[in-house]
Amino acid sequence: MEMIIFTGIPASGKSSFYKELFFNSHLRISMDLLNTRNKENRLLQYGFETQSKMVIDNTNVTRESRKKYIESAKRNKYEIIGYFFESSVPDCLERNRNRKDAINEIGIKAKYKDLEKPGFEEGFDKLFNVKIVNNTFEISPYEI
Repeated sequence: MEMIIFTGIPASGKSSFYKELFFNSHLRISMDLLNTRNKENRLLQYGFETQSKMVIDNTNVTRESRKKYIESAKRNKYEIIGYFFESSVPDCLERNRNRKDAINEIGIKAKYKDLEKPGFEEGFDKLFNVKIVNNTFEISPYEI
């Protein structure tokens, strides 16, 4: 089984990427949908119990925020795959303006300031970069 962990600031394309590539195959764990950590923990537990493939579709901008998912996945013998969404603040602000559920500009800038790029030393088995080029997702091997 696999757990995919997204890392990226708000409006960097994470949820759209999920819908395009993983909607039909992976359980989506998203605080945007669940609203509370209790609901998130219950859905994660369900995913592990049913041995479901899962995507963690949160910003996960710090190593600390990714740690609990990685530790849980390791305990449950899941392969851990990370996707890092490379996006500039101006690009995210522009995409945010076009969202129906737009968030505060300060929130985007704060997440960018807190951003810690993922690394293999955290426990990832595979890492990829994701960029949006001409409204298309481009995936490449992760480079530190």
